[in-house]
Amino acid sequence: MTALSDYMPAPGDTALEWQGMLADFPWLQALADCPHDPIHHAEGDVLVHTRMVMEALLALDGYQALPAEDRACVFAAALLHDVAKPATTRVNADGRVSQPGHSRKGAIMARAILWRMGLDFALRERICALIAWHQIPLFLIEKNPVEARRRAIAISLTGRNDLLALLAEADARGRICADPGRLLGNIALFRTLCDDEGVLARPFVFPSDHTRIRFFEHDTAGIAPDHPQHDDTRLTVHLLSGLPGAGKTSWLARHHPGLPVVGLDEIRRDFGVDHGEAEGRVVQEAKARAKAHLRAGTDFAWSGTNIGTRSRSQWISLFRSYGARVRIVYVESAPATLLRQNRARAGRVPDAVIDRMISRWEVPDATEAHSIHPVLR
Repeated sequence: MTALSDYMPAPGDTALEWQGMLADFPWLQALADCPHDPIHHAEGDVLVHTRMVMEALLALDGYQALPAEDRACVFAAALLHDVAKPATTRVNADGRVSQPGHSRKGAIMARAILWRMGLDFALRERICALIAWHQIPLFLIEKNPVEARRRAIAISLTGRNDLLALLAEADARGRICADPGRLLGNIALFRTLCDDEGVLARPFVFPSDHTRIRFFEHDTAGIAPDHPQHDDTRLTVHLLSGLPGAGKTSWLARHHPGLPVVGLDEIRRDFGVDHGEAEGRVVQEAKARAKAHLRAGTDFAWSGTNIGTRSRSQWISLFRSYGARVRIVYVESAPATLLRQNRARAGRVPDAVIDRMISRWEVPDATEAHSIHPVLR
């Protein structure tokens, strides 16, 4: 399979091998004829815009000065930043075009593409973070200052704000719109905000893991990120996350053989149902078992796929309401290994179901739990 790095120009080279990329990457071809709103993108369809963004990126001195891995990160993010627009395009009653949620969906689609390409995990997740956040520098400075600071800090934990600003600048220059000066001015102010907070090129350093989690919890908007929070946790929940067949159960058995486990697969076996059957009953039983451990203050493992940020947040909120410290163990296998392991295990999940899960697949990050432990198999 052709790698994205094969098409990345050498430092100082601004020539783009566009036709070769079009021939090798079907997801890039899919951007052709995908409409744009003419107010914000008078240059044409999404493919035209993507090429203009790539050309604008290569022309930026800030991009050319980056180390090789950072250039690869921004190059790939720019190429994939609008990959989800065909899937999210809506033509409204007034004829205006919108693509709601394309940044978040684009990160999910990019993750699947890059996983199948065999890209290094850490680099892949840096790319996906840039895609997920790529619209933020264009408008963040116009938001509430408290929320702007919170968002800048969150981005610093999952990506790099300076690289994000470069991507946003290429995105702004690679289009024809009514007020490009506003976008470029907002990006400059975004850089200033991040620099003032000390998070332009490095992550925010919290005084403790517990302070970090308290800062990002939805009901704690008044908490200062640099003020240590009292750690009142009374047990630890090990939340397993990963696609079916990744190896979560075997990892748990090897590393925590005596730990109580609340697992959806185990409950399905107890109930004699297959994956997707009687899900409401299975979930309610899992919640009841988890609450018993939480009330007793007993450490336990919560075993399931837990592949979406929103689905994880529901369980984490429950665990945190009982004073739990949450450790996410994220397990990932290469595509061929995953399919082989899934087919060999009891309670095999159909390949079509795994494909649907991949379309919702979000890797946990440091805003979600006290600690994230990646296991790459």
